[in-house]
Amino acid sequence: QVQLVESGGGLVQAGGSLRLSCACSGSIFTISTMGWYRQAPGKQRELVAAVTRDGSTNYADSVKGRFTVSRDNAENTVYLQMNSLKPEDTAAYYCEGTDIWERAYWGQGTQVTVSS
Repeated sequence: QVQLVESGGGLVQAGGSLRLSCACSGSIFTISTMGWYRQAPGKQRELVAAVTRDGSTNYADSVKGRFTVSRDNAENTVYLQMNSLKPEDTAAYYCEGTDIWERAYWGQGTQVTVSS
C-alpha cells in the first residue's frame, strides 16, 4: 500500500505563486510515475503534470511555462511549483502515484483558490 498526503494549498491572488507538496509513505519503491491532477467544480479531473522516477516530465498545455513538477526520491516527495496563477487554476489538486502494476493511489486533495 502507498499513502499520499498533499499540502501547500491556499488562497492567492492572480499572478501569485504556490508550492504544493506530496509526501509518500508505504510501499514507495513500487511507485513509478507521480502526477498532479486537479478538479474544478462541475468539471472532470484533469492531469496537470507528471514526473517519472528518472525525472521525465509532461504538462497540460494550460500550465506549460507556469508550473513545474519535481520529485525528490530521497525524501519520497513530489512537488508542484505554480507560478503566474490564474483564476482558472482554481481547483482541488490531487497527488497521484502509479505503481509498477499500473495501480493508482490518490491523496486526499488540497484546495487552491486564485482570486482575480
